[in-house]
Amino acid sequence: MFGRTSSGAAIAGTFFFVVSAAGAQPPDAKPRRPVVVELYTSQGCSSCPPADALLGQLAIRKDVLAMSLPVTYWDMLGWRDTLADEANTKRQKAYAKELGRGGVYTPQMIVDGANDVVGSREQSVQATIAARAGDMQTIPVNLEANHQQVQISVGQAQTASPAEATIWLFGLLPQATVKIGDGENGGRTITYHNVVRQIRAVGMWKGQPVTVSVPRGEAGRPHDGIAVLVQQGGYGRVLGAASIEHPNFYMVR
Repeated sequence: MFGRTSSGAAIAGTFFFVVSAAGAQPPDAKPRRPVVVELYTSQGCSSCPPADALLGQLAIRKDVLAMSLPVTYWDMLGWRDTLADEANTKRQKAYAKELGRGGVYTPQMIVDGANDVVGSREQSVQATIAARAGDMQTIPVNLEANHQQVQISVGQAQTASPAEATIWLFGLLPQATVKIGDGENGGRTITYHNVVRQIRAVGMWKGQPVTVSVPRGEAGRPHDGIAVLVQQGGYGRVLGAASIEHPNFYMVR
């Protein structure tokens, strides 16, 4: 059957879930979307567990789209991170270049593609999220998914001279609890939330409405959550964002 998160209407067929980033808004209201928080972390980093716990708190907030991106470069210390992916490391390095940083580190949180902050410093993280919420750019993003495909629709620009943007698709593991066997965190058991296990650039947005469809398998496994970011250039400010849950399994906001 088809399901729609806004109305719950059903038609014979297969599950199909729909999410709009803005939701219902008064005609004159400024469109809203969640602030995007990306945590770059590692099981081999002794400074990361407090940031991992904070990311878990952020992941349940409706006004935040929180994702954990485990990186690979601390594997050299003796413990191979069981969730790390080279694509996450590549993305963090691209942010370092975009933001003019001399290198990468963990735990690092990138907030809305515009600011970076040490991920274990809760007050700084919360202040940065609040600042971005008050100064965010928003374009409409509609995300639909069933077991066969994912459809992403990005709306009209809100400005006369919009910046070109990349449409990113993420597959998310909602939660993973890992017993770490060696390294700086050896003997600890840590829970990770909204772990990115797949990243793909699926299209470009140039100010005009655009719709992109991709096979469901390109957004991770069938039970994975899905998130979409529309980012200025490739790794610049987030202009639009949406996420979707899998039926009867978990929720990613």
